[in-house]
Amino acid sequence: MIPRVGHTPERRRYTLRPGAYAILPRGGRVLLTCQMGARPDIQLPGGGIDPGESPLQALHREVMEEIGWRIARPRRLGAFRRFVFMPEYDLWAEKLCHVYVAHPVRQIADPIEPDHETLWMAQAKAIPALGNDGDRQFLWRYVEAGTP
Repeated sequence: MIPRVGHTPERRRYTLRPGAYAILPRGGRVLLTCQMGARPDIQLPGGGIDPGESPLQALHREVMEEIGWRIARPRRLGAFRRFVFMPEYDLWAEKLCHVYVAHPVRQIADPIEPDHETLWMAQAKAIPALGNDGDRQFLWRYVEAGTP
């Protein structure tokens, strides 16, 4: 069973929205994205898996779109579910978030996703800064495990 984080779902219809997200550590820091707006939201880079796309294909594509980085050696850590309203799609979604850890290789472009900024943040500061409980839990477990 995949754990649920965040708010209990309301009595409404949710659309399943699978996605792939990455913890990208280097030298005690982690590479993140900040979605700018009225309330800036710091997140693990990643996003939705398109029809016909594998989670790993989506991970590489989404990381490139959101932060402009190439990544290597992704390893799946697990998954979580959360129920949210996605205003950019006018959609109530059950997000099924597959979380990976990967090595950031190099930045080759600026983010192409509108209103996304790339951030390097110390791991300990990144945990409370992340905008959702699932991202925080996975980064906290990763840091606590002392995984290189």
